[in-house]
Amino acid sequence: MRDYIGGITALFFKKGAITNIKHITTALILFTLALMIMVLILGWMSAVKVRETVIADFNRQQLILAKNASAQIQNTVESLKRELQLLSYSTSIQYSKPVYMVQQMGIVYVNVRDKGVYSIKYVENTNKETHIMGSMGHRKANPSQTELDYLKWAEQNKDTFLLTDAIAADYDGMNKLTMQIIRPVWQVSIDETHPIPANDFAGVLMFDIDITALIEGITKDIISGKTGYSWVIDERGIFLYHPDKEFVGNDSFKIRHRRNPQISYEKINAIQKAKMLTGEEGTDNYITGWHRGQYKKTEKLIAFTPVNFIMDIEADNTAKTQRLWSVAVVAPANEVEDNIHAIQIRQFILEGVFIIVLFTGGIVIIRIMLNWSATLQKEVEAKTAELRRSIRQYRSLVENAHDIIFSVDSQNRLLSMNIFGYHFLHILPKDILGKDISAIFGPKRAELIYKAVREVNEGAMGKQLTIPILAGSTERWLSVNFSRLLDEKGEIYAILGIARDITESIEMEEQMCNTEKLVAMGTLVAGVAHEINNPIAIILGFSDILSEKIPKDSEIYELVKIIEKQGNNAKRVVENLLSFARCTERKHEEVRINETIEELFTFITNNLSLKQITIDKTGLSPSLPLIKAEAGELQQVFLNIINNAEHAMKGGGVLTVSTQVADNGKTVEIRFSDTGHGIKKEHRTKIFDPLFTTKKVGEGTGLGMSVSYGIITKYGGKIYFETKTIDESQEHGTTFIITLPGIHVPEAKQTLTTMTT
Repeated sequence: MRDYIGGITALFFKKGAITNIKHITTALILFTLALMIMVLILGWMSAVKVRETVIADFNRQQLILAKNASAQIQNTVESLKRELQLLSYSTSIQYSKPVYMVQQMGIVYVNVRDKGVYSIKYVENTNKETHIMGSMGHRKANPSQTELDYLKWAEQNKDTFLLTDAIAADYDGMNKLTMQIIRPVWQVSIDETHPIPANDFAGVLMFDIDITALIEGITKDIISGKTGYSWVIDERGIFLYHPDKEFVGNDSFKIRHRRNPQISYEKINAIQKAKMLTGEEGTDNYITGWHRGQYKKTEKLIAFTPVNFIMDIEADNTAKTQRLWSVAVVAPANEVEDNIHAIQIRQFILEGVFIIVLFTGGIVIIRIMLNWSATLQKEVEAKTAELRRSIRQYRSLVENAHDIIFSVDSQNRLLSMNIFGYHFLHILPKDILGKDISAIFGPKRAELIYKAVREVNEGAMGKQLTIPILAGSTERWLSVNFSRLLDEKGEIYAILGIARDITESIEMEEQMCNTEKLVAMGTLVAGVAHEINNPIAIILGFSDILSEKIPKDSEIYELVKIIEKQGNNAKRVVENLLSFARCTERKHEEVRINETIEELFTFITNNLSLKQITIDKTGLSPSLPLIKAEAGELQQVFLNIINNAEHAMKGGGVLTVSTQVADNGKTVEIRFSDTGHGIKKEHRTKIFDPLFTTKKVGEGTGLGMSVSYGIITKYGGKIYFETKTIDESQEHGTTFIITLPGIHVPEAKQTLTTMTT
């Protein structure tokens, strides 16, 4: 009985142990399976998240490249609009003055040919004749039917622009993808021959633009990843630029299918139709049939942004877009995925090893997990470092751009700026980051900036401003474009600003206006001078007759002499006026500058010495190129400068004259430096204006420097000055610099002269 009970008890315990082991085994198996499934799910989720994050970051970087290219294209077209508008305001164009018209078109062509413009055309309304300025110079032609259609359009419009579709055109035997910027010309300007604007229709101006050349200069150097590139389409889906020349000028919806008809291009076609051709901005991916010469199915990442050309302003002051292009930056997705593929494979292998090792014991599993975690950490750090290098590469593109690139928030606070911006503005990041944008553009322009930022925040595609700014101590003009920066949700998180220095273009416009003013003033002065000359001749003639008939010791004789003296003064003023207005034929003489200067000083040295002015001619270079000019006119220029120096050095001083070879022997530079009181700031912009003088009445006519400017310009030279007043520097005085083109270097002839008094 006792043995029976013991056997039953032992069996019970054995069954219980077996049951426990089964339960534990089952539980362990279930736990392992659950843990394996959880690890696989987490691994898959992690891999997906890493891929999404890397691709999103990569596409954002591509979008920055696309935005920068879009802004540059917009800036280039805006600059062409300004050039065309300025040309349309020229009186020589409006009133068909042939010689000046050709000169104006030639000047503008030189300014715009590096921006893709291969010809400028002006169709006159009166005689239906087309003037063409291109690389071969000026020529005339009968207008084409298209040009006549543009003429009809221009007659119905005023103060507006027209940007045509891109078409293939033949020019000088070359097939180009071209477009035209067109502007009507109305007689709204005035000059001496047209003091009241006629407001009649004159004709139509147009720029013929090689679109591929314009865009290629901006986008050809864009490289995304290792082999990515950029392409541009217009609102019809026509390729305006593509690294593969076969695509340019073709329909993007058709050329891809012809290249590889085995692939479905439904995704990229949908992206273009629904987003790119409607002016949207964003990122996506699609499948294509080739990449960089390899014909195979390839997934590509794409970032795109619109290029809006605002050619007109509506009555309600809203922008009207005539053309809509889209810039895309694409790169193969496998270039991004290759960076994370190794991590994913190792991750899955380690997960498998982890699951197998679970059956051998917890300690081994923990150790493997630690090793796996450490390995994963190193890989993440390595890939993070690689990603940072890639970010630095894209940031370098922004930092090395020759534009001021910055971002602001909705409260007008500055968030970032590239290095070029800090250097250009002569400021440090700590001085402006986080502060109001007015710290850059100044309080006077703050309202314009606030308004632009507000309009972009409220939904405007972009905003462009042209404003002056103080860069250090120098005033510069900037063309500023504002556009939106969107996050993953498509919401605006900042405003991107890209500012370009256009000071040289502004100064060129001012110089052209000054040239027009000089031409008008010259014509007016010539007419007035001839009208005055005859009465003066009569006054002087009768004064001479009276002086012979009146006794020299009488009071009336003295009065007659005063009349004669003042008449001669008036005659001198008239002669100066005629000299200013006269346009004489160039005399082709070979002039030696040093000899011309020495000859002049033989006549005026004694006069300068009496006024305690020391002459220093030790800086005359012994061997200079000859100058093609008239020596007498050059001496007139030098004498005008010396007279001004003499006036500025009342009480004595030093007049230094020097010559040297410049521009690799192609140019002769002449300098006249005095130690006078300098030119005041408010007078500096008027020095070369006709009839401007700081001398007392009777001491100067105000024509000396304007005549000098005309003479030097006539011979293809330049004249400008550098000056410091007593308030600005202890080393005060003025230096006039004249540059003239040389023809060849004569045999060495010593013309140096020691200091004379």
